Amino acid sequence: MSEVRKIDRREFLKRTGQAGGGLVFAVTFGSACQPDVATDGPVAKASASVMPNVYVNIRNDGRVDIVCHRSEMGQGIRTSLPQIIADEMEANWDMIDVVQAIGHEKYGDQNTDGSTSIRRHFDLLRNAGATARDMMIAAAASTWGVPAEECVARQHAVHHEASGKSAGYGDLVDVASGMPQPDKAAFKSPEDYRYIGKPMDTIDGMAFTTGGAMYGIDTVVPDMLHASIERCPAFGGTATGYDEAAAKAVAGVADVIRMPEPTSPPMFNAQGGIAVLASNTWAAIEGRKALAVDWDRGANATYTSETYKKDLIASSSAPGTTVLNRGDADIETDSTFDAIYYAPHLSQAPMEPPAAVAWINEDGSCEVWACTQDPQSARNTVAGVLGLEQEQVTVNVTLLGGGFGRKSKPDFIVEAAWLARETGRPVKVTWTREDDIRHGYLHSVSAQYFRAGMDADGKTVSLLHRTSFPSIASTFAPGVTGPSGFELDLGVLDSPWDVPNMRSETCDAIAHVRIGWLRSVCNVFHAFGAGSFVDELAHLKGRDPKEHLLEMIGPPRKIDPADDGAKYTNYGQDLEQHPIDTGRLSAVVEKVADMAGWGRKLPDGHGLGIAVHRSFLAYVATAAEVSVDEQGRPVVRDIWTCIDAGTVINTDRVHSQMEGAAIFGMSIALHGEITAQDGAIVQGNFDTYPVMRMSETPAVIHTHVVASNAPPGGVGEPGVPPVAPAIANAYFAATGTRVRELPLRNMSGA
Repeated sequence: MSEVRKIDRREFLKRTGQAGGGLVFAVTFGSACQPDVATDGPVAKASASVMPNVYVNIRNDGRVDIVCHRSEMGQGIRTSLPQIIADEMEANWDMIDVVQAIGHEKYGDQNTDGSTSIRRHFDLLRNAGATARDMMIAAAASTWGVPAEECVARQHAVHHEASGKSAGYGDLVDVASGMPQPDKAAFKSPEDYRYIGKPMDTIDGMAFTTGGAMYGIDTVVPDMLHASIERCPAFGGTATGYDEAAAKAVAGVADVIRMPEPTSPPMFNAQGGIAVLASNTWAAIEGRKALAVDWDRGANATYTSETYKKDLIASSSAPGTTVLNRGDADIETDSTFDAIYYAPHLSQAPMEPPAAVAWINEDGSCEVWACTQDPQSARNTVAGVLGLEQEQVTVNVTLLGGGFGRKSKPDFIVEAAWLARETGRPVKVTWTREDDIRHGYLHSVSAQYFRAGMDADGKTVSLLHRTSFPSIASTFAPGVTGPSGFELDLGVLDSPWDVPNMRSETCDAIAHVRIGWLRSVCNVFHAFGAGSFVDELAHLKGRDPKEHLLEMIGPPRKIDPADDGAKYTNYGQDLEQHPIDTGRLSAVVEKVADMAGWGRKLPDGHGLGIAVHRSFLAYVATAAEVSVDEQGRPVVRDIWTCIDAGTVINTDRVHSQMEGAAIFGMSIALHGEITAQDGAIVQGNFDTYPVMRMSETPAVIHTHVVASNAPPGGVGEPGVPPVAPAIANAYFAATGTRVRELPLRNMSGA
């Protein structure tokens, strides 16, 4: 899959600037990562080719380059997106070469975040394939002098049934190259799909399993310096002194450079610190240890989790700003019940920490190779920091060893580019695990208050929900004091409960760290609170939790939060096309309960829990069976997940995403916690910020994908939110101890 080669810098620059012939970049990237065909020319191009659009290049040897404009981080997007195009264009899969796009606006949105790759690009990519197919049909019809309507594309060729003539796609390139590029074409009927909706092996699977896959952290170029950066323990602090001489005395250290001071708001800029540059990463890290930096920890020096937790709970316990109002949530009822739920900061902690290589060319332009989820954002931010035009920055995308939202933020790429300009040499910035956990963009800490009012029959007739957490918006704008904007779409404004009197409020919270998004974002803590509270109500009423959950969802209906005065954006997509459909929500509850054998007799000390959540336009229900070990620690014995994501492209990838989401969600429920003391993050590696071990994980994670012709919803993120509440509810069923705070390891005896 890859060939390691030593080349000098002149040959390197020559190779990366030429069209065709493959890319030599210390490694020759095979199917695991390839250059942008639209800019660099197709890989191993035989001769002439034709490009019906920026996503497709048909070569006259019959092979088809399909450009993947999204980032591959294990989710299989470099397989799923080409499936869509190849299906519509009637291309044979074994004639496809997948090419990784550089960051460029011509591809539209490239931010591989928010589970948007399929749901926002399904029709766009179908059109890319369909227009390529129609161009081939038009070329064949012109060659044969017959109407295009009499021709059909099938199996990588065009056929004229009446005459029996056929021509392969490669044979039609010369004619097609002189024809206009169609803008639109009719889509195939779903019953004619060859690849869409089918399980297919990932094209990078062999590279993943044999070590041939090339990630950002693997990138090496000639004459490269390795940089490791010592940053202030408290966000926003600055260095007041450091021992430059001691760092330079370490063998291999070439330079010590003070980084630009952190900005306010932080945005995606470098956050200051002292960079040590050396001939290898080890020397850079050793030199960094010798710096002995004195810090002014700045405005966040007193940030301590236990104190802040009390502040958040107090904030959510008092009236806030109303963002949704239905009826009168303060109506007199026969009984009331309230509860507060708390969830701590989390780190994305991808297996591959952030890494980027950058250099400045002789003409002043900047070239970058990085494990980025959002190459356009990286391009724009680097251009701004270096004072370049956007066109002067090229961002090449490697494979990502995990992302979960961390690598859509290009601060580490900015660091590499800035240092490359300062040193006049290529620079590779590699974050350590400790750097990433302590200095990344943390998932927000939160507190939520719920109050329910019941009538004489025990039916919930009023519901108040308050949420308090430092906002992601604080990373990008000054003066942000609490939840705002799209964050309220994620489990607040889209509440599915069939309650006639409901009010949702936001409460103040100030950010003391860089707040960013993590897989499923605010849905994580909102689902934990809502799913746990509904389960508490079931036990309070003496009801079966599953039946009570279905009662709270109510009859099948479509919900529009605007009816209750909410400003709801529906994940950026049309509410008519993607409604909040309680019928689909109830259906996944019924299915997952059936999968788990809900109501069966359990062994002593075991409990079943269930939860459901709609996020990213998909509906997911999770059931978990939990027991406790001899030390009273929770053990997840079994877990089941059902997803309705509408139309799916690759069923294998959806099952895999649900399995991964279950493990990710179990890590959050059982272990996930980032805390601060005197402004500094306490945790630093997997010893203090553990994730699920194989020994803790059920032998089988049961998943079901609902067959549906509805428009595609998200897949990568929606599987996470219901996992923690399902486990917490199962823990209560097993022990009688209610969990209102994550992670479960913080429970007494847990």
